[in-house]
Amino acid sequence: MEKNIVNFRWVIIAPDPEVDKWANAFRQVNQDILLEVGPEVHSPDTVDVLLLWKHPKGCLKSFSNVKIYFSLGAGVDHMLAERDLLTGVPLCRIVDPLLSFSMSNYILFAVLYYQRRWVKFQEDQKNKIWDHDGKTEEEIRVGILGLGTLGSDAAKKLAFLGFKVVGYSPSPKNIEGVKTFSKESLDAFLKACNVLVCTVPYTPKTHGLLSRPLFEKMNHPTYLINVARGKVHVEKDILDALNKGQLSGAFLDVFEEEPLPKDSLFWDHPKVQLTPHIASITNPKAGVRQIIQTLEYLVNGKPLPHSVDIKKGY
Repeated sequence: MEKNIVNFRWVIIAPDPEVDKWANAFRQVNQDILLEVGPEVHSPDTVDVLLLWKHPKGCLKSFSNVKIYFSLGAGVDHMLAERDLLTGVPLCRIVDPLLSFSMSNYILFAVLYYQRRWVKFQEDQKNKIWDHDGKTEEEIRVGILGLGTLGSDAAKKLAFLGFKVVGYSPSPKNIEGVKTFSKESLDAFLKACNVLVCTVPYTPKTHGLLSRPLFEKMNHPTYLINVARGKVHVEKDILDALNKGQLSGAFLDVFEEEPLPKDSLFWDHPKVQLTPHIASITNPKAGVRQIIQTLEYLVNGKPLPHSVDIKKGY
């Protein structure tokens, strides 16, 4: 079994920093696996395994006998527009348990940052104001938009802490302590919360989802937390909603263009907190172990964990 995996021909196609990170992780986990760097490799038609992250468009056509594709992260948005994927060849994404741990911690921090009015108390400290009797907490109802692996984990943990939590997913979900909405009930979900946490995958259906039409349907004001993808939101509409008071604030980890341009209005906006797409980052060593296990399943004809339905986008 292991011999078959080692004898597979492995190619990674990703930006240089990612290549270095994953190559080092493979060396630490299994030194017998030779990881080649693409897309320019000899005899691409003999490559068995492709590891992909933000690969150049159109570079996969010559890899005509691949047995499996891996997305080196939880997201697969870089694969959705790929026209050269072989029909019937599985695509799997990395679902590292530490991803859920980090993502939920980030979301909890962002929710508590708003709920405990931390901006106000930071300003009070700068101005040496001792406001013992003022309002110390916001009354919130948290809505998790997207109940996949990451969103569900955050919803469970927020509910465990005693927050009122609702969630929305296109397909019905059952999460203890969380009222869930599905299918055509998005509008009802939006009216059931005043903190909106976006964890949806990026697909054609979610492109520009966080925009003016959705903001019009929310409770006003609502606090926005986006840890999904930058293309899921429309930045000019977020700024407009902030300035109109439809949004009470925004905690953003993702942006339409990354790195965030120096001239972006988000940098200095008083109602915006931002981070450089670090809410949850795949641990390469854990990812390598998951990739090897998935290859073992493939060799033995077992169902593959975390396989992606390209038509659905997740």
